[in-house]
Amino acid sequence: MENNKKTSDFLHIGNKLLMWYDKNARDLPFRNTKDPYKIWICEIVFQQTRIAQGLNHYNNFIKRFSDVKTLAESPEDEVLLYWKGLGYYSRAINIHKAAQQIINDYDGVFPPEYEEILKLKGVGKYTAAAVSSICFNGKMPAVDGNFYRVLSRIFADDFDVSNSRAFNYFSELAHLIMPENVGDFNQAMMDLGSEICKPRNPLCGECPLNRDCLAFSLNKTSEFPVKTKKVKATDLGLQYYFVHRNGEFLIQQRKDDFIWKKLFEFPLQISEELMPFIKSVKTINHKLTHKNLSIEIFNVEVDSEEIWKNFTATNDYMITDVKNSQEKSFPKPLENYIQNYQTAYRFF
Repeated sequence: MENNKKTSDFLHIGNKLLMWYDKNARDLPFRNTKDPYKIWICEIVFQQTRIAQGLNHYNNFIKRFSDVKTLAESPEDEVLLYWKGLGYYSRAINIHKAAQQIINDYDGVFPPEYEEILKLKGVGKYTAAAVSSICFNGKMPAVDGNFYRVLSRIFADDFDVSNSRAFNYFSELAHLIMPENVGDFNQAMMDLGSEICKPRNPLCGECPLNRDCLAFSLNKTSEFPVKTKKVKATDLGLQYYFVHRNGEFLIQQRKDDFIWKKLFEFPLQISEELMPFIKSVKTINHKLTHKNLSIEIFNVEVDSEEIWKNFTATNDYMITDVKNSQEKSFPKPLENYIQNYQTAYRFF
């Protein structure tokens, strides 16, 4: 579609959406605030998490880290602990660094301008637009998957959403229907995309925009949005050694690179003297967004106190137990392994 029509030709669509939103907006705790810190945190939490799944995590996170100063001054490991269960832990590392940016570069005051918000660690165009529009009356559409889907269906537009220019293209489309109240418009688009204009089986009969939707009138909603580029998941093998004795086991913290940044894990290698203590091996298959993991975990049960002391003294590992390990963040497959270990060995 060529965007050659005047904005005024389509503004009634955005206004109609706001009327629907006024009566049907989801009752969410972060909808009752204009605090940019809370809006920012909620946008990051719900980037890869459904609201129903992430709401308790958001509430607990805000309760513990009530403002940007508290977050910036907290240990990174504690931030990761409160992110536990949300996955994509790089988000937690980034918001911790961004909070420190706000303290150091903006005197602890959340920047109001879209361009400045975009400079914060881990903040992309969508999040910057959402925060600036909701909290500071900014005029940027918060274009995400919901926008792609709703707009491509309204205009029956076959522009490929996997195209590198998709954000800018659909931003222009959004401006055609965007009313003055951009903050509510952005949230209305989020709700419409989540509750009505769903990826599959959209509730077109309940949609306030169905009379304006070209894809609906053509009975082609299932054909939009168009996405041709698919990222193929790669295979990755990992090998761990679960070295334990009398309820204690060894862990280490991952570095700030590759997958599972800064999470805790089991040793990746052991010395020859521990090889005779390998009792079994468990293979776990685990899927990440772009990786298929095959994880081997060797159960190394050390029954020699002398060898245990020698190995732990000469290697840079931490010693923990089941109870204390709950205060640290592990990748989900390793967390499950620890829980099974607790059950099998009756350590409480």
